[in-house]
Amino acid sequence: MDTTIRRAGPQDLDALAVLFDAYRRFYGQPADLARARDWLRTRMRFGESVVLIAERDGMAAGFTQLYPMHSSVRTARTWILNDLYVAEQARRRGVARALLDAAARYAREDGAAGISLETTRDNAAARALYRAAGWHEDQTQWYSLSLE
Repeated sequence: MDTTIRRAGPQDLDALAVLFDAYRRFYGQPADLARARDWLRTRMRFGESVVLIAERDGMAAGFTQLYPMHSSVRTARTWILNDLYVAEQARRRGVARALLDAAARYAREDGAAGISLETTRDNAAARALYRAAGWHEDQTQWYSLSLE
């Protein structure tokens, strides 16, 4: 089955909250579905982030959350890919790559000069994924994808 990616809206909050709560637990935070839902609702309501949701077989399979930034030197908007998560049952099916590609496409269509993310040095699987998707690693643990 194909993966579809689209910008999430208020109708997606319940499904996204489950994914976001799992994402937070992955990073050692206690389960708190209400907190996860409220965080996403507030970010989306006030335009503080863009959330892209991945669906497979009619189910939410993953998400990425982008936060806007601005580069004074480049006098341009940039985006930070702050969160990327794929549900366990949807892993190894191209969902993460589809989310990365959709995030880059979104930033490019927005006219952004670039998109960046950060991960730990010991996250070998993620680092391999980012490199395979055309992202470049530097010594500060940041990856970037030039959109120009």
